[in-house]
Amino acid sequence: MRIFGRPAGEHSRGREPGGPARDLDPRCAELATIGADVNADPEPRAGDRSACEECTLLGEHHWSHLRICLTCGHVGCCDSSPRRHAAAHFEETGHPVMRSVEPGEVWRWCYVHQLAD
Repeated sequence: MRIFGRPAGEHSRGREPGGPARDLDPRCAELATIGADVNADPEPRAGDRSACEECTLLGEHHWSHLRICLTCGHVGCCDSSPRRHAAAHFEETGHPVMRSVEPGEVWRWCYVHQLAD
């Protein structure tokens, strides 16, 4: 499995997403503040955590994994998906941090610093 261009396990802090907590990289203020509390995540903008917003509008249902923007609640497909809507959302809006919405996963990714926690 690849997560945003990196093979699983090759995260900057040397751990799998959702693994034991470690000190956050001091270079990433976004991960220190945005989405630190999973209970404070925004509601999905389109009301559905189980579908990529843009893929659904295109009539497509072929994505690998879904991510939610922790700034606005946009749900998009990951970089392993054909359309890469989560990354496109960052490129369009500059919203820096997303979280996996896959069952059992709570890890976050900062697009600005290319870091996971």
